[in-house]
Amino acid sequence: MAGQQTVKTTERNLPLNRIRNIGIIAHIDAGKTTTTERILYYTGKTYKIGEVHEGATQMDWMEQERERGITIVSAATTTFWTPHFDSHLPKEEYRFNIIDTPGHVDFTAEVERSLRVLDGGVTVLDGEEGVQSQSETVWRQADKYNVPRICFVNKMDKVGADFLKTVDDIRNKFGVTPAIMVLPIGAENTFRGIVQLLERKAWVWEKTHLGADFNEVEIPEEMKADVEKYRHELVEHIAGLDDALMEKYLNGEELEVNELKAALRKATIGYKLVPVFCGSSLRNTGVQQLLDAIVEYLPSPQDISEIEGTNPKTDEPVVRHLVPEEPFCGLAFKIQTDPHVGRLTYVRVYSGKLQSGSYTYNSTQKAKERVGRLLLMHANQREEITEAQAGEIVAVVGLKDTKTGDTLCDEGHQIMLEGISFAEPVMSLAIEPKTKSDQEKMGIALNKLSEEDPTFRIKSDVSTGQTIIQGMGELHLEILVDRMKREFKVEANVGAPQVAYRETIKRQAEGEGKYIKQTGGRGQYGHCLLRIEPLPRGTGYEFENAVTGGAIPREFINPIDKGIQESMERGFIAGYPMVDVKVTVYDGSYHEVDSSELAFKMAGSLGMRDAVGKADAIIIEPIMTVEVTTPEEFMGDVIGDLSSRRAQIQGTSNRGKAVIIKALVPLAEMQGYVTILRSMTQGRAASVLLPSHYDEVPQNIAAKIIEERKGVNVR
Repeated sequence: MAGQQTVKTTERNLPLNRIRNIGIIAHIDAGKTTTTERILYYTGKTYKIGEVHEGATQMDWMEQERERGITIVSAATTTFWTPHFDSHLPKEEYRFNIIDTPGHVDFTAEVERSLRVLDGGVTVLDGEEGVQSQSETVWRQADKYNVPRICFVNKMDKVGADFLKTVDDIRNKFGVTPAIMVLPIGAENTFRGIVQLLERKAWVWEKTHLGADFNEVEIPEEMKADVEKYRHELVEHIAGLDDALMEKYLNGEELEVNELKAALRKATIGYKLVPVFCGSSLRNTGVQQLLDAIVEYLPSPQDISEIEGTNPKTDEPVVRHLVPEEPFCGLAFKIQTDPHVGRLTYVRVYSGKLQSGSYTYNSTQKAKERVGRLLLMHANQREEITEAQAGEIVAVVGLKDTKTGDTLCDEGHQIMLEGISFAEPVMSLAIEPKTKSDQEKMGIALNKLSEEDPTFRIKSDVSTGQTIIQGMGELHLEILVDRMKREFKVEANVGAPQVAYRETIKRQAEGEGKYIKQTGGRGQYGHCLLRIEPLPRGTGYEFENAVTGGAIPREFINPIDKGIQESMERGFIAGYPMVDVKVTVYDGSYHEVDSSELAFKMAGSLGMRDAVGKADAIIIEPIMTVEVTTPEEFMGDVIGDLSSRRAQIQGTSNRGKAVIIKALVPLAEMQGYVTILRSMTQGRAASVLLPSHYDEVPQNIAAKIIEERKGVNVR
């Protein structure tokens, strides 16, 4: 065991330029988890390939993931790879920290937080489906964090697979310049290998031995013209982004493969080109070239070089270089409850070193935290380590106050990194414990689950006394309730999913809030004048203090703000939270003796109610983008059904024999849609639902909602 531990330590302490922090991102069912399983097999991390359809994968380790064949939580793993083919980098061992992210939109928070801490990404696309709606969503998320990517066109053996059409999709839908690195040999059931364009080498895979056996062959005669054509385009793309290469190219000199690869690496990291590879993960074809490409073109922590933050004391910008010699700083990007070791906090170490048993400082919460143990994670298996340094992703045991998005740093050299933003929940349901003993367990379970998942919210409905849980969709809430039963042994009665409506206003208005109470002894006096105005959708809430001349003392401004926010949370017309409003307190009065924080809090609440009554308050609802892929013969039925659901059809496009229909539709109209769509199309159509925006509910429907809510509140 001691010998083995020594090997682990030498393996682990690799220089920064030989570390890759990457994520596997894509649309649901594009083959992310299968691709990750192949990577683990070829890098020697596992000795048996886990299959999603058999429920035996390494990365999808939760029971719910194996039952449903989907990824729910992002899983982190560490593995090692030595480049196989003609790499321009040294043939040494490279360390991959890989995060396999979910493709389902309900678990978008897992993708968001993973992308925030990764240096590079592999986008997996289905060779038949091309770029699908959720692929576009995760691509935009990666754009937000400037994550360099390479694309892997998977499922080249599938009926209808079309590599060049998918490359066109990448160009048009992602708005990037793809660099075609390989061409497939054959397609659909004749797909058997790839030609590497820069090297002009062809490889075919044997059907046996899990793709570990592959041979170099002559480039097929019928492909030679295409290989030269696409190689010429690739060389032009690369040379066009490097002055020295361009000069050589224009002078008619032959450009060496290694210098082309070095320039392509620079262009990929600078996000000027996106290298595109292809293969079939299920058939174990083309994954080894993808592994080499991760080494060759995706950045190491050294390529990122530095990260910016702010000094929490002075708000001045601070820069940390991503090296072990700098003071420690890291970002907590995920909390997980582990049945064996308790609360795990996943941390990306950006600079310096973190040691087990030491103390660190949480600059977001302004709290000192003790690092109990450090673990290297392989999905849900653990390997204990004593130290983590710049460039690593580790799990920390023992952090009590740290939440997702918090910065950990050296107390003497404080820094606050940019946090992580998450989408607002769009669906809710009521939940109540079955027995008295379940009640306490349910509180603990809900708190632990909300710690893990920032898009999962818990609140109490004051009018009914019920606990309301909110999430990103029906599947998200279903999984959370299931986890409560299995992991925390809580039995609960669950209501039907409800849409998360919101309230807002349409015009500016003013209101007055006066709270005067005279009882025996000291009275209460609070008085404020407010102006409210609508903000653009998705802005939230803004508060401005425009009081002059000391009409209201400064210490009473915060309580007014608090009173306004509490009344907005309760809602005004149907009991839904009010959003997208700016409130300005501009005048008021106070009493030397009777004024108090409580009185001004009440005045703020009353003033808000008064103003909202004059501001054309409305109910708004979540609108979703729906993308339905259906055989042509059902197109009319599908469009007709969507129109009956208040959908606005955005357009249709063809891919192979299928029609893709895009529409905007209210979430309230889409409950149980998947089942109806299947029965309407003999199970041959598929749909994807993505959050788009909030919009006004038509008046007749709003009146019904208000009536129903009144009925609930009366009960």
